Amino acid sequence: MPAPNLTRDQAKQRAELLDVESYDILLDLTDGNGHPGERTFESTTTIRFASARAGASSWVDIVAAGVRSATLNGRELDVSGYVEDDGIALPDLAETNELVVRADCRYMNTGEGLHRFVDPVDDAVYLYTQFETADAKRMFACFDQPDLKSVYRLTVIAPSDWKVVSNAQVESTEKTAEGATKTVFAVSERISTYLVALVAGPYAEWHDQYTDEHGTIPLGIYCRASLAEHMDADRLFTETKQGFGFYHKAFATPYPFSKYDQLFVPEFNAGAMENAGAVTFLEDYVFRSRVTRYAYERRAETLLHEMAHMWFGDLVTMRWWDDLWLNESFATFASVLAQAEATEYEHAWTSFANIEKSWAYRQDQLPSTHPIAADIVDLQAVEVNFDGITYAKGASVLKQLVSYVGLDNFLAGLRVYFGKHAWGNATLADLLAALEQASGRDLSGWSAQWLETTGLNSLRPRFDTDGEGRFTSFAVVQSGAKPGAGELRTHRIAVGVYDDDSSGNLVRIQRVELDVEGEVTEVPDLVGAPAGKLVLVNDDDLTYCTMRLDAGSLTTLVDRIADITEPLPRTLCWSAAWEMTREAELKARDFVAIVSHGIHAETEVGVVQRLLLQAQTALNSYAEQGWAAERGWPEFTTRLLELARSAEPGSDHQLAFVNSLTGSVLDDEKLAVLAGWLDGSSPLEGLTVDADLRWRLLNALVAHGKAGDAEIDAELARDDTATGRRHAEYARAMRPTAESKAEAWQRAVYDDELPNAMSNAVIGGFSHPGQKHLLGEYVAKYFDVIDDVWRRRSSERAQPTVVGLFPAWAVDQSTVDAADAWLAQERPAALRRLVSEGRAGIVRALAAREFDES
Repeated sequence: MPAPNLTRDQAKQRAELLDVESYDILLDLTDGNGHPGERTFESTTTIRFASARAGASSWVDIVAAGVRSATLNGRELDVSGYVEDDGIALPDLAETNELVVRADCRYMNTGEGLHRFVDPVDDAVYLYTQFETADAKRMFACFDQPDLKSVYRLTVIAPSDWKVVSNAQVESTEKTAEGATKTVFAVSERISTYLVALVAGPYAEWHDQYTDEHGTIPLGIYCRASLAEHMDADRLFTETKQGFGFYHKAFATPYPFSKYDQLFVPEFNAGAMENAGAVTFLEDYVFRSRVTRYAYERRAETLLHEMAHMWFGDLVTMRWWDDLWLNESFATFASVLAQAEATEYEHAWTSFANIEKSWAYRQDQLPSTHPIAADIVDLQAVEVNFDGITYAKGASVLKQLVSYVGLDNFLAGLRVYFGKHAWGNATLADLLAALEQASGRDLSGWSAQWLETTGLNSLRPRFDTDGEGRFTSFAVVQSGAKPGAGELRTHRIAVGVYDDDSSGNLVRIQRVELDVEGEVTEVPDLVGAPAGKLVLVNDDDLTYCTMRLDAGSLTTLVDRIADITEPLPRTLCWSAAWEMTREAELKARDFVAIVSHGIHAETEVGVVQRLLLQAQTALNSYAEQGWAAERGWPEFTTRLLELARSAEPGSDHQLAFVNSLTGSVLDDEKLAVLAGWLDGSSPLEGLTVDADLRWRLLNALVAHGKAGDAEIDAELARDDTATGRRHAEYARAMRPTAESKAEAWQRAVYDDELPNAMSNAVIGGFSHPGQKHLLGEYVAKYFDVIDDVWRRRSSERAQPTVVGLFPAWAVDQSTVDAADAWLAQERPAALRRLVSEGRAGIVRALAAREFDES
């Protein structure tokens, strides 16, 4: 069931009335005999709080299978009519109050509240919490909103062989008469309810410490025992220490919590969660098979992102979810800055331009785009706002702000902000005031331009040259932001001019940094300079815009992108080509050709992986499908096989090319090659066919009807782990038969008890680029069922189904018509947004296909 909603106005009224002094929380996670509980756990919460008005009324939040009792100031409250949506009414409050609530709360399998997982390898039970945005109420009675911060003391009764971790350090442990262990934690620092954490189970653990002039921080790393052999704790501890060193220097504010644990947990819905002092991570970051360097880079970015939240989000917390963007944008920006400055990933800004910017552009071109500073009226609105605007566009705009005010001034403003608002709540206005104080700039105009508007400006060069190839005039032309009101913004940019060096490489020969304002900005510093062969008007990726190329530069991109020696400008060119493809300004088949001809020279494997994915999308969605089937897929996959065979044996690039092959539409000859790699009869030199690659190869064979149930069962017997079971679910959904699709649809749509991780695997395998002929009937079925799915399930369960099963495979006007008919009726706002985004994808693909065919 969906969690109860909470409006911004309700939260404001409650925050004005209450001041929460402390929580004491007692949890019994056993069955009463020292063993793990199965369905529910007993939760007893004592809350001490003040009321601004004696005699006023309020309520406390609790989502539970049942409430045993509630006592307010010694007076029993009537809980016989308890319903989850209402919580427990608190009438006739005193100035100081004590509330005691005893409830039987549910273990969850959806990644919300207290999630319970059984490891198929050893039947061990593992628990962890996930409370953002407002699921703390699933574990203990609380005032579940970010601006009612408090301190917490947890006492946990758990099986004696379990590790139990929370935000604070352990104060004491003792055995119980039933053979369990009672763990009492020290009182935590003052934090919001959504940042409270509990992780419990027979986790493997590693320990270290970080020491500098601010003191010593105890460090812990945890994962399931069956994954322990794959944990690279030394590497993670190194990156953790690099992060603390960088943030201590940058923020000049010591780490505010008593220890720092990083816990890799099963069936996690996101990448990670910034619980104060006890950060949880998706356990897929424990790499059990070979991955490329890019996977390590992204894991390090996630690690540093969550660490940045310890200051920005945990020490100082948003007042309401309107400022979620500020939390996430800041952490994204700070993590990439830390990567580039303090770790081995010195080209992190290239990955940012390639990954985050692409996400932001895509999100900002949807009909559901919204200002970065969004208007979040209730919890249901925020749950669909963890998007490319909140994370990636916001971080891009912060990067632009740093270029505008200077990094030193930006960091000085942060120090003012942390010092003034530590342990409290703050708003965007508070941050801007601190930055204005540090930089001496008035940022009200910047905020209005960048945070309160939607859409992208495009920037393009306009110039003339003389007979010697030198600029006689140069200007940057800005278009109005779209979608939106067409605003023109102030951009801090660098214009780069590239030409051949003595070796025939394209290198930068001129750079001019300036502010662009209005529709046309002249650049007199370039007059008289050589025009070169390539002009980038957002060189160094300083601002947030779509960059357009002049005709000569576009020709250079198409013919010579491999000659650009530096990764960031090369990535900017790749990005420009992709955005032109999405905008139906460059044919999809031409984009695929550019990738096929230039990707061999791309040094950054993360860029390689993203380009291959984009080429597959171009073939699947944007290209005319007759050409894609007859020439596009065959030529692209032939090139992939050539690249895999010619790449350095055992290299990241080789693995990236192989992985892309497994997700493509393949002919019998290439399928035979993959089968030879899988069974070892015809190996590829240097390729390690480990557990996860075996599944990817098998899935490719299954999708094309070259393997089936027997092979899936055999592979699962070989790899009967949590990950192996997910792979098997994916493979079964991938079988190219009408019966298999019907079975997958039934499980994904109607099995509400299926754990999120398994449901997501089924959804992921439901559609394949080569199976569109099997899915026609599911367009109508989708629009028939999604209302009921949304009504029955929580947001974390419903969103993957609504998004993952949207009929993106059916690029046809009839799909748009079906979406329009559905949207014409009254629907929940969050659900309407997700469906409108899917519809927009179909409209974009139709335009791209029409252009590709022209």
